[in-house]
Amino acid sequence: MSRQVFLYDPPDRFVAGTVGLPGRRTFFLQASSKGRVTSVALEKTQVAALAERIDELLDEVVRRTGGSSPVPAVAPTDVSDTAPLDVPVEEEFRVGTMALAWDGDEQRMIVEAQALVELDAGSEDDLAEAEEKLLQDEENGPPMLRVRLSGAQARAFAKRALDVVNAGRPPCPLCSLPLDPEGHVCPRQNGYRRGA
Repeated sequence: MSRQVFLYDPPDRFVAGTVGLPGRRTFFLQASSKGRVTSVALEKTQVAALAERIDELLDEVVRRTGGSSPVPAVAPTDVSDTAPLDVPVEEEFRVGTMALAWDGDEQRMIVEAQALVELDAGSEDDLAEAEEKLLQDEENGPPMLRVRLSGAQARAFAKRALDVVNAGRPPCPLCSLPLDPEGHVCPRQNGYRRGA
């Protein structure tokens, strides 16, 4: 079966968002253009890593071009997107591998999210060979979301993605673990109380 590539060049909208309550949220990347919407599920840590790496890559582009590239230093407010995900949110696939690139000729950020694939291998060498073959297979690989963004769109995506990640449960001031509405067992308070 041939690889399914969901290409958005450029998207009308590309955002990270969630479905569910804090502590039980499912994270999504969602791209849309001309009435077509693609949503892919991923982990919270993947969203955070993607946003951080986008910012780092854009900072490097600005540094290397001496500020002459059309990449803003911060997310512009005019392209900010705080709207919820488009509904219905239908998961196309769960993300396994992500990749970023900067197309210097087109001045575009390329974001790729590839479906999670489980490989059967008898040894480490077999696994490495299977992974390499899978990555090189342009025709029969797993489904992929590929989005091409302007510098401003990429900055706005990264800012929103970090805001979404940080909008979860607040951290405990003592141990930094998430505080649940039902209560929190803090490992830093292991039953010891100071006498008066």
